Amino acid sequence: MLENLKQNFVDHVRQLQNMITEEIKKRDPSVEIVEDNWSRLDFNGNDGGGGITRAFSGDIIENAGVNTSVVFGAIAPEFAKKIGSTDETMWATGISLIIHPRNPKVPTTHANFRMIQAGDKFWFGGGADLTPYYPYTEDFKYFHKVWADACAPYGNYEDFKVKCDNYFVNKHRENEMRGVGGIFFDHLNTGETEKDLAMVKDLSNHFIDSFFPLMDKRSEEAYTDEDENFQLHRRGRYVEFNLLHDRGTMFGLQSNGRTDSILISLPGRVKFSYKYAPKAGSPHEEMMKYYYPKKWV
Repeated sequence: MLENLKQNFVDHVRQLQNMITEEIKKRDPSVEIVEDNWSRLDFNGNDGGGGITRAFSGDIIENAGVNTSVVFGAIAPEFAKKIGSTDETMWATGISLIIHPRNPKVPTTHANFRMIQAGDKFWFGGGADLTPYYPYTEDFKYFHKVWADACAPYGNYEDFKVKCDNYFVNKHRENEMRGVGGIFFDHLNTGETEKDLAMVKDLSNHFIDSFFPLMDKRSEEAYTDEDENFQLHRRGRYVEFNLLHDRGTMFGLQSNGRTDSILISLPGRVKFSYKYAPKAGSPHEEMMKYYYPKKWV
């Protein structure tokens, strides 16, 4: 039974990868796609599965990655302890994506949905969040409303929102969030695996509606050098979170994942300036106040 559910989720994330790929191509006809089918060895040097990485770059999408993977096999004893594996083996599948649009009026977005088995334990995790660079609060409300509606049948939006607000945080930057949140959950196992699987699949299907209408709305808006400068500095904060705090990055690297596929989440261009701050009275200074938990729905 569990093996059937695992294959069901593998098929789902691959289908979702294709659907999101088509949405990107539809909106950016210039986009170039590099697809890699990669494989890995497990801790003992045996077949450990692999994945499909798709890297995108174009006129509207500066860089993006939409990846799926199915990895399995023996893992290092210290890593096994960390994830709670009972026999130093693991199996994991999922989709992970990041979209960095070129126009700073369009937010960056990230999402992932995964199923993990560690020894005889298994669980689901995932979520989606938004990193805007301009204070269009109606866009933030729209994004959260899509996820609140998606979560409504399960009654978990508030819980998942709080988890997201508390997770995507640069604690070393006075608890500044990397964006305006969304939903996030991990180690989800209610004991009813079929229902958990159905819920995670249902939630993941809402990603397209949560983000692409915002791209349609904003991608042709005019922007200034100052807008772009703020975007590039905020991307710097994104890099800080992904390299210092993101558990998915650590999981991928420590499980002998494919480094380029893991770090595809990083933006193509970024700025770091000593004690950077946006200009007083600018929309970018206003945007700074939204990088903390807010009620959007």
